[in-house]
Amino acid sequence: MTVNITIESEKKFDFDYEDLLNRVIEAACDYEDCPYETSVDVLITDSEGIHEINREARGIDAPTDVLSFPNAQYHSPSDFSHLEDEDSIDCFDPDSGELMLGDIVLNTDRIESQALAYGHSERREMAFLTAHSMLHLFGYDHEEDAEREEMERRQEEILTGLGITRD
Repeated sequence: MTVNITIESEKKFDFDYEDLLNRVIEAACDYEDCPYETSVDVLITDSEGIHEINREARGIDAPTDVLSFPNAQYHSPSDFSHLEDEDSIDCFDPDSGELMLGDIVLNTDRIESQALAYGHSERREMAFLTAHSMLHLFGYDHEEDAEREEMERRQEEILTGLGITRD
């Protein structure tokens, strides 16, 4: 597994965010029974940076807490059966053979404010947003209530499995 982390924020965390990101991403891959070695790119930015990305990529002129840009398309969430087909083969890194899941963009300003608002640590908030984003990279969505409930259940199970609870 490869996790490429780029920092474009002045925010300093009082925990090892690189270890946290690696652990959550690996746990999500294991939870979803991903049969491949994977790679994920993570950008840690601030409200201004994510606002610009959100505007350019999605046409939404506002900051958000996290963005997910999946590289693979799934027939249903975490259905890996077609990824080696001719039309999906570009999802694999030709050098490493890893499945390139996609990109995660985390907003440090929202990590800080949402942790305060929800009464838990910034570590827990970063872990939550990363687990949430990983599920998007596996094809999950939350447009309908049932989808949202399923994502919430999976997020909590991933985090609980790591011992990351609302502290």
